[in-house]
Amino acid sequence: MTPKQFITKFKPDAVKSQEEYGIDYRFTLAQAALESGWGEHAPGNMFFGVKASKDTPESKRQLLTTTEIFNDDKQGHRFPAVLSITKRSDGKYTYRVKDWFRKYHSPEECFSDRAELFYKNKRYSEALKVRHDPYRFADAVAKAGYATDPNYADSLKQVIKTIEKNL
Repeated sequence: MTPKQFITKFKPDAVKSQEEYGIDYRFTLAQAALESGWGEHAPGNMFFGVKASKDTPESKRQLLTTTEIFNDDKQGHRFPAVLSITKRSDGKYTYRVKDWFRKYHSPEECFSDRAELFYKNKRYSEALKVRHDPYRFADAVAKAGYATDPNYADSLKQVIKTIEKNL
């Protein structure tokens, strides 16, 4: 799906989420695009890579392959299955693993659930103060530990720029 097609298809859901939660729709679209490869990898309408917990009902979770980055090679116990662990040039480790993720009936449900996650988790309280600025929010969400990718904020900001060019 091209950026323009992605925006056309999912902007209404992102705008609705902005109206309800105040998080800039450009950030929501950018994060959904980054996490799902512009909608190409969103099984179960899961656009944000939100992990399922032990308490998540079976009907609302799915086991998927993902990549995680950690400082050491001793994190395998966190996952149902470890496919590979590779040492990176920066001294960190790339894990290819299977893990549980949430699944949804619709993109709208996914977008709302992700916004609620920001409000329910105290580690995002500082980020929410800048939720109207997609670039500052990207920095703040990354700083709060949304993803293990050390370049997450920069990647998000590049996608935000792409979205803005295609609006």
